[in-house]
Amino acid sequence: MREYVVNRPDEAAMRRVLEAEPISPEGIILRLAWQQGLSRDEISALTWEMVSFLDDRLDLPDRMIPLDPEVRACLWRLFQAHSEVSPYVVLSSRDRTPLRPESISRLVRQALDREGQTAVRLMDLRHDWIIRQLADKDWPAVARISGVEVSALQARFAAYAPEKKAARRSAAHVDEFKLWKVLQTERDTPAGLALWLAWQLGLQAQEIVALTWDQVDGDCLRLPDREVPLTNALRRLLEDTRRRAPAGEPHVLLTEHSRKPVDLPRLSRMTRAVLIRGGMEDVLLRDLRRDEGREDEDARLLSLTAAQGVLDRGDVMDLLGLSKTAAYTRLRRLTERGKLVRIGGKYYLPGDVVPPEKHLETIRAYLEKFGFAYRQDIADLLHIQRKQCALILRRMVERGELAQSGQKYYLPQNEDRKAE
Repeated sequence: MREYVVNRPDEAAMRRVLEAEPISPEGIILRLAWQQGLSRDEISALTWEMVSFLDDRLDLPDRMIPLDPEVRACLWRLFQAHSEVSPYVVLSSRDRTPLRPESISRLVRQALDREGQTAVRLMDLRHDWIIRQLADKDWPAVARISGVEVSALQARFAAYAPEKKAARRSAAHVDEFKLWKVLQTERDTPAGLALWLAWQLGLQAQEIVALTWDQVDGDCLRLPDREVPLTNALRRLLEDTRRRAPAGEPHVLLTEHSRKPVDLPRLSRMTRAVLIRGGMEDVLLRDLRRDEGREDEDARLLSLTAAQGVLDRGDVMDLLGLSKTAAYTRLRRLTERGKLVRIGGKYYLPGDVVPPEKHLETIRAYLEKFGFAYRQDIADLLHIQRKQCALILRRMVERGELAQSGQKYYLPQNEDRKAE
């Protein structure tokens, strides 16, 4: 394979250009490329909303980059002078309109040529920034701030960082509460669907992009090597996605605008972007597939449920040391996966209780046989606590599904039996 070559600029020459052009379009472009690692298209699209002076960083769609103090000072001067003219950072000196990518290339070419840097291209400035980052950061850290996958970084820049070993990346910790918020926010997007498939079903990236509608069969996915049961949430999400899909398109995951099948590089970029926006900068799609610590914690929760017969949010908080919100998120995920059944604020193992969707059917069958029942009878019938049963019965009476006389419950059509 041909070695990838970076035409690295002369630092002294770059310093001379930057000192001569502190806040001119040329100077800002060179700083953003050489000192912040932005590509030409990113420079052209950069707006003031993406520049966080409070947090000293650039918030790009797919990553966050710490602001170099020198760049921050120049951007602040430019912001004070021109922020009311346009939402874009880089503007033409002549008419104060956003610069197109080809205009950016022309300005950089002229500035570099003046200092004798005729072999250096705009992309070389970004690549030189990446090489400098590798001097004191590991591969994953540079991948996060550059937006380039570790494997691509190593293929291009290993020769410039020979002392760095391609260490195996350990899985990042997944903050379930943050992830749940991302899943809800991105519910109707291709990236959101991909995250759901990885998180709840454990699908690999290749399986996600290859998934077709003929593999979606009722309540399960029929993959080439296995069948994967669908959670209720994913089944509904896939149904919604199918209704929006173009007629005749076999693939499940499509790009948002062109409605074409998503490939692996696109899948990686779009899921990384939404995870970063959700405050999960260290997490990759593959981290969602399996979290050994989480699996162990789930097993402990299910064991506790089996021992106690019932589980509530307080039990989860005490056992795992989680906050109320995180404990609720954990219980909700286990419920969606069919590992627990929720009745009110209590959680049971499947098979230990009558599920909520069968409560009325079960109670009706009992009342048709025996005529009436007390609350304790129905609690025993459903295998739930008496207090929970009271709430369920009250709602059934309010909906007209049951009739009540004193402490007895009847079917509405059998209410005349009250006098017996």
